[in-house]
Amino acid sequence: MEQKGNDKGWNPYIAGFLTGLLLIASVWFTGKYVGASTTFVRSAGFIEKVFDAERVGAMEYFKKEVPKVDWQFLFVIGIFIGSLIASTTSKTFRQQWVPDMWHARFGPNKAKRAVVAFLGGAIAMYGARLADG
Repeated sequence: MEQKGNDKGWNPYIAGFLTGLLLIASVWFTGKYVGASTTFVRSAGFIEKVFDAERVGAMEYFKKEVPKVDWQFLFVIGIFIGSLIASTTSKTFRQQWVPDMWHARFGPNKAKRAVVAFLGGAIAMYGARLADG
């Protein structure tokens, strides 16, 4: 598959440095580390509230982590917006269901890629939640 635009993208050292500054600022101003797993669980709480708000309110976890829009929720939204800006300004944005590396190793099957991506995400989220992240 041919990639449109240049292959260079953003300098990973500069991006890493800026991410490090963001982490320092996060701890300095909020006393909390940058993270996303709690926000995903809160988002699930928001969705579940639509169907059964009483049940969500009764869950022990949501008594501790109330589903709310806070700086961390906005940070997760910012990840999406920031990556969109980065990919469009570097001219590397493209829609692709099956990455080139996956295609070369496992073939073009979109369903297989989706299942493996979902399972990998579920395992990563389970580990993050297990570590209270």
